[in-house]
Amino acid sequence: MRKILLLSALLASALLAKDVNIGVIMPLSGSTAAYGQAALEGIKLANEMKNKLPNGDTVKIVVLDTKGDKIESSNAAQRLISQDKAIGLIGEMLSANTLQIMSVAEENKVPLIAPAATGDKILNNKKYSSRVCFMDSFQGSSLAKYASDTLKYKSAVIVSDQSADYSLGLSRAFEKEFTAKGGKVLKKLRISSGDKDYKAVISQIQKLNPDFIYMPVYYTEAALFVRQARLAGLKTPMGSADGVADDTFIKLAEQAAENHIFTDSFDYTNPPTKLSKDFIAQYQKSKKTKEVPNFTAMGADAYFVMFEAMQKCASSLTSECVNNEIHKTTNFNGVSGIINIDKSGNATRSLVVKQIQNQKQVYKDSINP
Repeated sequence: MRKILLLSALLASALLAKDVNIGVIMPLSGSTAAYGQAALEGIKLANEMKNKLPNGDTVKIVVLDTKGDKIESSNAAQRLISQDKAIGLIGEMLSANTLQIMSVAEENKVPLIAPAATGDKILNNKKYSSRVCFMDSFQGSSLAKYASDTLKYKSAVIVSDQSADYSLGLSRAFEKEFTAKGGKVLKKLRISSGDKDYKAVISQIQKLNPDFIYMPVYYTEAALFVRQARLAGLKTPMGSADGVADDTFIKLAEQAAENHIFTDSFDYTNPPTKLSKDFIAQYQKSKKTKEVPNFTAMGADAYFVMFEAMQKCASSLTSECVNNEIHKTTNFNGVSGIINIDKSGNATRSLVVKQIQNQKQVYKDSINP
């Protein structure tokens, strides 16, 4: 009788089981497509590894392309919630586009996890939004400490993209920490997204002769800048943030990228957790390549954190419950490291410093908060 009751319960559970959607909103085309494509690879693999909830439900992902556009980001979030009934959202990669999704998520009370939106203030006054990445203030100040303490640089020039809050926030954090360490910022120079000619800026830097150039811009502009700088004979060491972490930067910059340092979230040669090791092994098996991109790890972590919250809410699966559990995330052993998420949705986590050597990203150091 006991076996019959158990079988009946299992059969009833199977019959009641359903598909549950997570909406994924990424720039899969346009100028920042490399970020979105890498993150999506991680989300897809994470979904393959873990998709069954304790109540028998299957977690599915529904993917929409933002084309790197703010309006497309907002429209995608609206559609995923209204048409696809997504219980939660993951996206975007840029802070400005993520803010558009956050607005929709907050209005509809649906949890959003951002894999890589690092702007310090984007979670201010938000209840249903969170992230698995660090903030720009931590990223910018960490490289400043590394440049001062480890590399012993005494002077720097900062090159910022005046059209990107990401770049401006990182620049402020770097300057504050670098000067606090006794370093001198000789000049702050501005460029804009889409610029093609940096000769005038490079000429100014040559005259200033700094020890270091901090350039927290996205990979397209960074690659053009370093190529033109090296052609002009400027040999000053340069560094950036995670905007150059995708290998597209190396492909575009070629030899000019050599010795470039940058901050990042993850290094596949130093897996910090068991999930990290398992994920890397699965990725290398399915992709037939050793290198696991950082944004792939961050996309996976956004999914795994949401899936963990959904597991805890399986007996009463609602967006409200999932959101509450996400904001209680404590010592989560993610692909990229240990992640804690507070009530504001901000993540506390470490970062890594890398350097490009022989056209490869090489791990140099880890910095804890």
